[in-house]
Formats: sequence, structure tokens, C-alpha cells
Amino acid sequence: MEVLQCSHRPNLPLNSSRRIATNFSPKTISRPKLFHRCSAILMSMSAVKIDNDSRKGIMTVPAPAHPTYDLKAIIRLALAEDAGDTGDVSCLATIPVEQEAEAHFLAKEDGVIAGIMMADMIFKEVDPLLKVEWSRNDGNQVERGVQFGSVYGSARSILVAERVVLNFMQRMSGIATLTKAMADAARPARILETRKTAPALRLVDKWAVLIGGGENHRMGLFDMVMLKDNHISIAGGITNAITSVEQYLEQNNLQMAVEVETRTLEEVKEVLQYTGQGKSVVTRIMLDNMIVPLASGDVDVSMLKQAVELVNGRFETEASGNVTLETVGKIGTTGVTFISSGALTHSVKALDISLKIDTELALAVGRRTNRA
Repeated sequence: MEVLQCSHRPNLPLNSSRRIATNFSPKTISRPKLFHRCSAILMSMSAVKIDNDSRKGIMTVPAPAHPTYDLKAIIRLALAEDAGDTGDVSCLATIPVEQEAEAHFLAKEDGVIAGIMMADMIFKEVDPLLKVEWSRNDGNQVERGVQFGSVYGSARSILVAERVVLNFMQRMSGIATLTKAMADAARPARILETRKTAPALRLVDKWAVLIGGGENHRMGLFDMVMLKDNHISIAGGITNAITSVEQYLEQNNLQMAVEVETRTLEEVKEVLQYTGQGKSVVTRIMLDNMIVPLASGDVDVSMLKQAVELVNGRFETEASGNVTLETVGKIGTTGVTFISSGALTHSVKALDISLKIDTELALAVGRRTNRA
């Protein structure tokens, strides 16, 4: 048996039960079953279950909690999406079933790596016999041209998993890289993402924010009351909206954080006046679009600073709107508790990562194109 790029590694024992490229083909998943499986994933996800990292002594960032999200089902859906109803015809046509190989992860630009635990889960789903090793952990910085991991085993299995692994890792690493830059610039304020995530990838995107050193805002509609402008308008004003929330939580015996969005100093004063009359469920005040962009490219944060001073530590405060890597440092000086940025997840630039068997050629090409 020929083994590619792995003369220093022992051959893995072949096992007739090994799951390889045809695992996601019509031989094992019929079209009706695949359709219903994918529909079930999207309509009713079950609880997140993530294996603990088996690498001893490794500090990992666990995925955020969600009561109905099944991360393994999302992985299976991504693999089934890629394989279609035929499987990997390129592998089936060119690579013998017994062929083994070793491939290496290569960073093509500087950034923060995220998605290593996710990659482990994907490789395990495709082929439990694949051997994966990492020289970096989630949250570590990598430099362009650095090899930071490898996978060894069935060549077909590696190539079946390759694109799905990279799609998740590149997106997560892009989010983590921007989050790290924003979190560093915003201190002492803390960085949050929003619900502006890719559909069905909410937990993955928010996981990447944690890996990058940010914090999670509410996971969804279920874990925090957030009175935004539309809620307030329909309820007939801030006071009516807060009153309705207090009644609802009491009637349903619920305890959870409550955030109220404000857009003017007058609205901030109204929240403070209402909550000053007695015990209130409000825990945070959002100060929305109080950061005013200037023609020079700078921002005026005087209104935001006034609002923070009005609140005077009675509640957590959250700044939103016109938050960029260039403005977040100035926003952080106002005394606001949190700064939320939808751009962390809705405008993510993927970090350039590749998985290569012939790393020497890949590096040569990368140097030619200034990408390694």
C-alpha cells in the first residue's frame, strides 16, 4: 500500500467498517431519508452535545449553551450538502479505497485560529480512524506560512472532510480574529456580538466570538427580554413596555435579564424615572446610535458619555451603532459596560487557511501569490 507524505508515520490498520467517502452517498442515505433528516435538523434541533477535548492539559473554549441546538446534526447536514446523492466522485474515480495520506493545515495569513474542536468533530464524523494532531489551540495566534495541524489516515476520508472543515474553521477564525482586535481596543468595555449570525450557524458564530475573547449577547429570543424600538412602539412607549414585561415575568414565574433600548437622552431619563419608583426587572440599558459619525471619519461620543453619566452605574449599559475597529477604542473610553457589534458575524472576512498534502508546493505557490 502506498502512503502519501507520511514516511515517518506507521500505516493505520485498515478496517472494513471504516466510514469513507461513500458514507454520504445514496448507498447509505436515500433521497427521501436525507430530505427528512435535513428538514428535521432545521425544524427541531436537539440539545448541544460536545465531547470534551481528549488532549490532556489543553485549555479549550466550550461552545455556548443552547437548549435545542444540535451541533453534530449541523455537521452531518454540511457533509450531506457537499456529497449530494452520489458522494465524492473525484475521490471515487482517482483514489484507491486503501490509499492513505497525511495532510497539513497551513495558515495563509496572520490571525486567531478558531474551530479546532469543530474540526475534530467533523473528522470523527467522517472517519473515526483519522488521526488529527494540532500544534495550536483555539484562540492562539498564527502567522502566515505556519503549519499548525495535521490529519493522517484514509486519503478519501481526508478529502471528503477537507472543505467542510475549512469552511467552518475559516469563518470561525475570521470572527475570532476581528473579535480579538475589537476586544483589545475596547477595554475596559467588553465586546458582544448580536443575533446577526448566519442562519442555522448561530451557535458556531457565537462560539467563535468566545474564542476570540468576546462575550455572548443573548443566544436568541428565549433567554433574555430585549425591548427594542418596535416592541416599544407597539406597546405604546417605554413605560408601558416595561410594565408589561414585569407582569408577564411575574405571571409566568420567570427570572431573566431585561434590556431596554433607548435612542435619546429623554428615553434614558424615562427608563431611570420609571425604575426609580421601586424594584424593577430592568438589568441593562442599550444606548443605540448615540455614536455620531463625523465627516473626518472620527466619531462624536459626547451623547453616549452623557447617557452613561445619567445611568451612573445603576444598570449595565450597552453601546451599539457605528461600531467599527476604528471607532471602538474611543467608544470604550466613555464608561459604557458593553459594546455590541453586528459586524463581528454579519460581515465576517474568513481567515485564509488551507489543508495540503504537498505542503512544499503549496508554500511555493503561496509565496508566488504573496499568500504564504
